[in-house]
Amino acid sequence: MKAVVLLSGGLDSATALAIAKRDGREVYPLTIIYGQRHHAEVDAAMRVAESMDESTHVVNVPALGELAHSALTADIDVPKDRSVHEMSAGVPVTYVPARNTVLLGLALACAESIGAREIWTGFNVLDASGYPDCRPAFVRAFEALANVATAPGLPWFVNAPLIALSKAEIITLGCSLGVDYSLTHSCYDPVAVDPALAPSTYRDRRWEACGHCDACQLRQKGFVESGVPDPTRYA
Repeated sequence: MKAVVLLSGGLDSATALAIAKRDGREVYPLTIIYGQRHHAEVDAAMRVAESMDESTHVVNVPALGELAHSALTADIDVPKDRSVHEMSAGVPVTYVPARNTVLLGLALACAESIGAREIWTGFNVLDASGYPDCRPAFVRAFEALANVATAPGLPWFVNAPLIALSKAEIITLGCSLGVDYSLTHSCYDPVAVDPALAPSTYRDRRWEACGHCDACQLRQKGFVESGVPDPTRYA
Protein backbone atom coordinates (compact mmCIF):
# COMPACT_ATOMS: atom_id res chain seq x y z
CA MET A 1 0.00 0.00 0.00
CA LYS A 2 1.37 3.40 -0.98
CA ALA A 3 1.53 6.22 1.56
CA VAL A 4 2.64 9.84 1.35
CA VAL A 5 4.58 10.74 4.50
CA LEU A 6 5.02 14.42 5.36
CA LEU A 7 8.69 14.60 6.35
CA SER A 8 9.77 17.87 7.96
CA GLY A 9 13.14 16.56 9.12
CA GLY A 10 12.11 16.72 12.77
CA LEU A 11 12.17 13.99 15.37
CA ASP A 12 8.45 13.24 15.06
CA SER A 13 8.11 13.00 11.29
CA ALA A 14 11.23 10.82 11.13
CA THR A 15 9.58 8.43 13.58
CA ALA A 16 6.33 8.46 11.59
CA LEU A 17 8.28 7.54 8.47
CA ALA A 18 9.95 4.64 10.28
CA ILE A 19 6.58 3.37 11.51
CA ALA A 20 5.11 3.53 8.01
CA LYS A 21 8.00 1.48 6.68
CA ARG A 22 7.68 -1.00 9.56
CA ASP A 23 4.02 -1.42 8.73
CA GLY A 24 4.84 -2.36 5.16
CA ARG A 25 3.90 0.84 3.38
CA GLU A 26 5.48 1.84 0.10
CA VAL A 27 6.41 5.29 1.31
CA TYR A 28 6.63 8.53 -0.64
CA PRO A 29 8.34 11.06 1.69
CA LEU A 30 7.28 14.63 0.95
CA THR A 31 9.14 17.69 2.27
CA ILE A 32 7.71 21.16 1.70
CA ILE A 33 9.53 24.48 1.69
CA TYR A 34 6.69 26.79 2.67
CA GLY A 35 8.59 30.01 3.35
CA GLN A 36 10.18 29.13 6.68
CA ARG A 37 13.09 31.36 7.74
CA HIS A 38 15.71 28.62 7.52
CA HIS A 39 16.24 25.39 5.62
CA ALA A 40 17.69 23.37 8.47
CA GLU A 41 14.60 21.16 8.47
CA VAL A 42 14.91 20.49 4.76
CA ASP A 43 18.55 19.50 5.11
CA ALA A 44 17.57 17.15 7.92
CA ALA A 45 14.68 15.65 5.96
CA MET A 46 17.04 14.70 3.15
CA ARG A 47 19.43 13.06 5.64
CA VAL A 48 16.63 11.17 7.39
CA ALA A 49 15.18 9.85 4.14
CA GLU A 50 18.60 8.72 2.94
CA SER A 51 19.23 6.90 6.23
CA MET A 52 16.05 4.89 5.60
CA ASP A 53 16.97 4.10 2.00
CA GLU A 54 14.45 6.59 0.67
CA SER A 55 14.58 9.90 -1.17
CA THR A 56 12.34 12.74 -0.04
CA HIS A 57 10.55 14.78 -2.67
CA VAL A 58 11.12 18.47 -1.95
CA VAL A 59 8.44 20.93 -3.09
CA ASN A 60 8.84 24.70 -2.92
CA VAL A 61 5.63 26.56 -1.98
CA PRO A 62 6.92 29.89 -0.59
CA ALA A 63 3.57 31.71 -0.80
CA LEU A 64 2.42 30.32 2.54
CA GLY A 65 5.28 32.08 4.30
CA GLU A 66 4.31 35.37 2.65
CA LEU A 67 0.67 35.08 3.75
CA ALA A 68 0.92 33.39 7.14
CA HIS A 69 2.80 35.50 9.67
CA SER A 70 4.57 33.52 12.37
CA ALA A 71 7.86 33.51 14.24
CA LEU A 72 8.84 30.72 11.83
CA THR A 73 8.18 32.76 8.69
CA ALA A 74 8.53 36.45 9.61
CA ASP A 75 10.87 38.67 11.58
CA ILE A 76 9.27 37.85 14.93
CA ASP A 77 11.29 36.77 17.95
CA VAL A 78 11.14 33.08 18.76
CA PRO A 79 10.20 32.56 22.45
CA LYS A 80 13.07 31.24 24.56
CA ASP A 81 13.47 29.55 27.96
CA ARG A 82 9.75 29.12 28.62
CA SER A 83 8.33 26.62 31.07
CA VAL A 84 6.18 23.74 29.84
CA HIS A 85 3.20 25.52 31.43
CA GLU A 86 3.93 28.67 29.42
CA MET A 87 4.30 26.65 26.23
CA SER A 88 0.81 25.17 26.65
CA ALA A 89 -0.90 28.36 27.85
CA GLY A 90 -2.19 29.30 24.40
CA VAL A 91 -1.43 29.28 20.69
CA PRO A 92 2.26 30.26 20.38
CA VAL A 93 3.74 32.78 17.94
CA THR A 94 5.48 29.82 16.28
CA TYR A 95 2.09 28.62 15.03
CA VAL A 96 1.93 29.13 11.25
CA PRO A 97 -1.70 29.90 10.30
CA ALA A 98 -3.23 27.10 8.21
CA ARG A 99 0.16 25.47 7.62
CA ASN A 100 -0.95 21.91 8.21
CA THR A 101 -4.13 22.45 6.20
CA VAL A 102 -1.99 23.52 3.25
CA LEU A 103 0.63 20.80 3.74
CA LEU A 104 -1.97 18.06 4.02
CA GLY A 105 -3.70 19.49 0.96
CA LEU A 106 -0.47 19.22 -1.02
CA ALA A 107 0.09 15.70 0.32
CA LEU A 108 -3.46 14.85 -0.77
CA ALA A 109 -2.80 16.09 -4.31
CA CYS A 110 0.40 14.05 -4.41
CA ALA A 111 -1.26 10.94 -3.00
CA GLU A 112 -4.17 11.02 -5.42
CA SER A 113 -1.75 11.48 -8.33
CA ILE A 114 0.40 8.46 -7.44
CA GLY A 115 -2.44 6.17 -6.44
CA ALA A 116 -1.93 6.32 -2.66
CA ARG A 117 -4.84 6.49 -0.22
CA GLU A 118 -2.91 7.23 2.96
CA ILE A 119 -1.22 10.36 4.30
CA TRP A 120 1.04 10.04 7.35
CA THR A 121 2.05 12.85 9.71
CA GLY A 122 4.09 13.22 12.89
CA PHE A 123 1.54 15.13 15.00
CA ASN A 124 1.92 14.33 18.71
CA VAL A 125 0.29 15.06 22.04
CA LEU A 126 2.56 18.05 22.78
CA ASP A 127 1.77 19.66 19.43
CA ALA A 128 -1.92 19.16 20.09
CA SER A 129 -1.74 21.18 23.32
CA GLY A 130 -0.90 24.43 21.55
CA TYR A 131 -1.36 24.02 17.81
CA PRO A 132 -4.99 23.72 16.66
CA ASP A 133 -4.04 22.01 13.41
CA CYS A 134 -2.30 19.11 15.19
CA ARG A 135 -5.29 17.84 17.15
CA PRO A 136 -7.26 14.61 16.56
CA ALA A 137 -10.34 16.63 15.56
CA PHE A 138 -8.35 18.31 12.79
CA VAL A 139 -6.98 14.99 11.53
CA ARG A 140 -10.44 13.44 11.36
CA ALA A 141 -11.92 16.57 9.75
CA PHE A 142 -9.25 16.60 7.04
CA GLU A 143 -9.79 12.91 6.43
CA ALA A 144 -13.51 13.61 5.92
CA LEU A 145 -12.65 16.50 3.60
CA ALA A 146 -10.37 14.27 1.51
CA ASN A 147 -13.23 11.83 0.98
CA VAL A 148 -15.49 14.49 -0.54
CA ALA A 149 -12.84 16.62 -2.27
CA THR A 150 -11.31 13.99 -4.55
CA ALA A 151 -12.38 11.69 -7.37
CA PRO A 152 -14.46 8.72 -6.16
CA GLY A 153 -12.43 5.75 -5.01
CA LEU A 154 -11.26 3.93 -1.91
CA PRO A 155 -11.61 5.85 1.36
CA TRP A 156 -8.80 8.13 2.51
CA PHE A 157 -6.92 7.67 5.76
CA VAL A 158 -4.83 10.31 7.51
CA ASN A 159 -2.54 8.41 9.86
CA ALA A 160 -1.06 10.24 12.86
CA PRO A 161 0.54 7.35 14.77
CA LEU A 162 2.17 9.58 17.40
CA ILE A 163 -0.80 11.74 18.28
CA ALA A 164 -1.29 10.21 21.74
CA LEU A 165 2.41 9.80 22.57
CA SER A 166 4.75 11.96 24.63
CA LYS A 167 8.14 12.98 23.28
CA ALA A 168 9.85 10.37 25.47
CA GLU A 169 7.53 7.63 24.19
CA ILE A 170 8.20 8.71 20.60
CA ILE A 171 11.97 8.58 21.14
CA THR A 172 11.75 5.14 22.76
CA LEU A 173 9.64 3.83 19.88
CA GLY A 174 11.88 5.39 17.26
CA CYS A 175 15.01 3.91 18.80
CA SER A 176 13.39 0.48 18.66
CA LEU A 177 12.92 1.05 14.92
CA GLY A 178 16.48 2.22 14.36
CA VAL A 179 15.79 5.93 13.84
CA ASP A 180 19.01 7.94 13.97
CA TYR A 181 17.92 11.06 15.83
CA SER A 182 21.30 12.73 15.30
CA LEU A 183 20.12 13.30 11.72
CA THR A 184 16.94 15.14 12.74
CA HIS A 185 16.38 18.83 13.47
CA SER A 186 13.80 20.36 15.80
CA CYS A 187 15.04 23.88 16.63
CA TYR A 188 12.91 26.93 15.77
CA ASP A 189 15.87 29.31 15.78
CA PRO A 190 18.98 27.44 14.59
CA VAL A 191 22.45 28.92 14.26
CA ALA A 192 24.26 28.55 10.94
CA VAL A 193 27.75 27.03 11.16
CA ASP A 194 30.65 26.61 8.80
CA PRO A 195 30.69 22.91 7.77
CA ALA A 196 34.50 23.05 7.74
CA LEU A 197 34.44 23.70 11.48
CA ALA A 198 31.95 20.96 12.35
CA PRO A 199 33.19 17.58 13.63
CA SER A 200 33.37 14.81 11.04
CA THR A 201 30.54 13.01 12.83
CA TYR A 202 28.27 15.90 11.86
CA ARG A 203 28.87 15.83 8.12
CA ASP A 204 26.54 18.02 6.06
CA ARG A 205 25.35 19.77 9.23
CA ARG A 206 25.04 23.46 8.44
CA TRP A 207 23.01 24.28 11.54
CA GLU A 208 23.21 23.97 15.30
CA ALA A 209 20.21 24.01 17.63
CA CYS A 210 19.78 27.04 19.91
CA GLY A 211 18.89 24.91 22.94
CA HIS A 212 16.43 27.47 24.33
CA CYS A 213 13.33 27.57 22.10
CA ASP A 214 10.21 25.52 22.90
CA ALA A 215 11.13 22.81 20.40
CA CYS A 216 14.65 22.42 21.78
CA GLN A 217 13.47 22.27 25.38
CA LEU A 218 10.78 19.69 24.64
CA ARG A 219 13.30 17.65 22.67
CA GLN A 220 15.81 17.79 25.53
CA LYS A 221 13.12 16.83 28.03
CA GLY A 222 12.08 13.90 25.86
CA PHE A 223 15.59 12.49 25.72
CA VAL A 224 16.05 12.88 29.47
CA GLU A 225 12.76 11.15 30.25
CA SER A 226 13.41 8.34 27.76
CA GLY A 227 16.88 7.69 29.13
CA VAL A 228 18.35 7.99 25.64
CA PRO A 229 21.44 10.23 25.23
CA ASP A 230 20.61 13.40 23.31
CA PRO A 231 22.65 13.41 20.07
CA THR A 232 21.68 16.99 19.18
CA ARG A 233 24.46 19.48 18.40
CA TYR A 234 23.67 22.68 20.33
CA ALA A 235 25.24 26.06 19.67
